[in-house]
Amino acid sequence: MSPPLLSRRAVLATGLAASLAMPALRGRAEEATGRLSLLHLNDFHSKHDGQRSEGGGSARLATGWITLEAEARAAARGVLRLDAGDQFTGSLYHTAHEGRAEAAVQRASRIHAMALGNHEFDGGPGRLAAYAALVDFALLSANLDVTREPALQGRISSHVVLRHGERRVGLVGLTTETTPEASSPGPTLRFTDAREAAARAIAAIRADGPATIVLLSHLGLAPDMALAAAVPGVDVIVGGHSHTLLADGLPGAEGPAPTLVDGPDRLVRIVQAGSNGRWLGRLDLDLGADGRVVAHGGRVLPVTSELAEDPTTAALVAAYGVPLAALRARTVGHGPEALPNAGCRKAECGLGNLVADAMLAAVPGAEVAVTNSGGLRAGLPAGAISLGDVLEVLPFGNTLATLTIRGGDLRAALEIGLSRHEENGGGFPQVAGMAYRFDPRAPQGDRLREVRLRQGDGFVPLDDARAYKVVTNSFNRRGGDGYVPFRDKALESYDNGAPLEDVVAAHIAAGGAARAGAEGRITYD
Repeated sequence: MSPPLLSRRAVLATGLAASLAMPALRGRAEEATGRLSLLHLNDFHSKHDGQRSEGGGSARLATGWITLEAEARAAARGVLRLDAGDQFTGSLYHTAHEGRAEAAVQRASRIHAMALGNHEFDGGPGRLAAYAALVDFALLSANLDVTREPALQGRISSHVVLRHGERRVGLVGLTTETTPEASSPGPTLRFTDAREAAARAIAAIRADGPATIVLLSHLGLAPDMALAAAVPGVDVIVGGHSHTLLADGLPGAEGPAPTLVDGPDRLVRIVQAGSNGRWLGRLDLDLGADGRVVAHGGRVLPVTSELAEDPTTAALVAAYGVPLAALRARTVGHGPEALPNAGCRKAECGLGNLVADAMLAAVPGAEVAVTNSGGLRAGLPAGAISLGDVLEVLPFGNTLATLTIRGGDLRAALEIGLSRHEENGGGFPQVAGMAYRFDPRAPQGDRLREVRLRQGDGFVPLDDARAYKVVTNSFNRRGGDGYVPFRDKALESYDNGAPLEDVVAAHIAAGGAARAGAEGRITYD
């Protein structure tokens, strides 16, 4: 169990805090009798080294935690450090250490509580149990039934109550109900209805007196908003799973922080801080005697390359990074000939076919794979292919993403991918499960001439009205390289599948490189 809220070691930077302008609170602060800040992270995905020029990384995150806590302490606020799940899966740190690196960094970060995300189950109950034994904070999931899994009994809680002076703060964890389809929890675990589980946990917490209820939710923004509108008694939702950046005035934000929803009996404040450790959130709360929020404020901190790295955390990450060189050198498969990335932005290429085939094979029921050629950053050698070679091809940490989309909107997405053909645009679509013909000399928006979908041993024309299940990468699914129909026209979508490099490495191990080559999927007039 975590220590009492205000007895945690305060990391103060008085000079820094004094120079920062504190955001105004929303509401009537004079009525508040408790002052609390929730510092929050979600969907870190083992990105301990960060993401190239985009920033992030555990050492910079440590500086971010310190900065936001200093701001809160300077305003005489208690602090909770919260994680909304999906620490696992997404880099070689997790592949090599199976959660030990994440546990070490989280302990150093003084996390109070974490919801279990779907990717915490990627290694089955055994890996999660080993991780749980290493952490000193509460792991929460109210809708996880572990009664048939001895390894997890006593390690996962529905909720935890922490004290902030005389105030009680009830933290309730929720895990997406689709975890059995999106991860590998095994046959002994059951995921129950999240709303019912939340209502039971809230009732149990308030049976012992007034409390502020904070849901640590790994359900995604849309389910969080629906839950907030339907379940009484929720004060705050700290969310994850959908990788949504809720922030005021920051590039890429999809809504304000907090996003407000009218619940059955109170206003619910929802926050979420993007993904991959590139942002940290601070939600300031002023609490009434009954635990209700009477005012709020805060901000979202971009964890950019301009933030200095915390030296203690940097040393910790470096120690876990030592074995990764050998892992990168591990041979995953062989290919009879080199697969260069030269020319992939202009035409069909063997490397593009390899990656698209790997994506399509990894998602049962998917009919089409589309991936941007700009994401293929290097070629593969002839002969032995190492994991490091694969990471050179796919360095961005993207995951598999799936969506259901009408044929006409899929056609529009392909047309966008062809729009910068003469400029070697990165959006040029490499595909599997389909073939298309285009005219590179035609005006932008009118280049796609024909699209056919594989059916058995042949092809059939794309039906603009029919819905198709498409697999792509998370960058394209969220509109990257102009693929906005994948973002705006998806009938349903899921962005957080397996890391793309793992999928391609597995395909190469199964002989995929030996079968790769141009075969007429893409032709032009």
